[in-house]
Amino acid sequence: MPTITEPKPFSIRAVIFDWRGTLVSELTPHGWVREALRRAGRVCDDVAVTALLHDIREAAGRPNRLRAPDGNTSYARHRETYYTVFRDAALDEELADALFDVDSDASLNEFAVDAPAAFAALIESGCKIGVLSNIHFDIRPMFEKARLLGSVDRFVLSGEHGIQKPDPAIFRLALGLLGTSAEETLMVGDNPARDGVAVDVGMPALLLPALTDPRRRRLHLVTNVVGSNGSPPREHLPYPRPGR
Repeated sequence: MPTITEPKPFSIRAVIFDWRGTLVSELTPHGWVREALRRAGRVCDDVAVTALLHDIREAAGRPNRLRAPDGNTSYARHRETYYTVFRDAALDEELADALFDVDSDASLNEFAVDAPAAFAALIESGCKIGVLSNIHFDIRPMFEKARLLGSVDRFVLSGEHGIQKPDPAIFRLALGLLGTSAEETLMVGDNPARDGVAVDVGMPALLLPALTDPRRRRLHLVTNVVGSNGSPPREHLPYPRPGR
């Protein structure tokens, strides 16, 4: 009788991380509005925050225009998307500017305390590291400040490529830039509707609760997954790697 050959399991050779809510803390909607009111010199108590957030949500409509499928494909498009909603909410220019500035302020997003250790462990395992984000500005300076820039092989930012998650094309683009197949590349994110689409192109995906407190440790779940998928080929790469 002919023997049936079982396909060999793939080892994880690369990990692609979402940025906000995965590697760095993300402001809640209330936190976003509260900080904008504070910067604009307005009352920022719970009543004011709730009222402004209600007005923005009503103007954004359903589906939420602030989550437009092309809203992060460029800085200009992101800005127009947000300011259109702010105008419809009858917000004054000063408040609209403050809201947009807070949304675009990378310094408000702190790296998870366990990000450096997770990156080091992945590199030691021979894994490439990618960052795939729906973002309208360059986040590389934040990685440089955190001394993590040299650990990332490729950044795939929607504002630089004109496509964004959940478009499968941006996942394929990331795979091509990393030079790895879908089966051997793990996508790590916090949003099923965006990051979870990786499975549609054949990538395994690990979804984590959105990170709102950078002290919260959960990136060991990523290194555990990589460690349980066989032993990836060790590249003996130093840490950190040369900047890219």
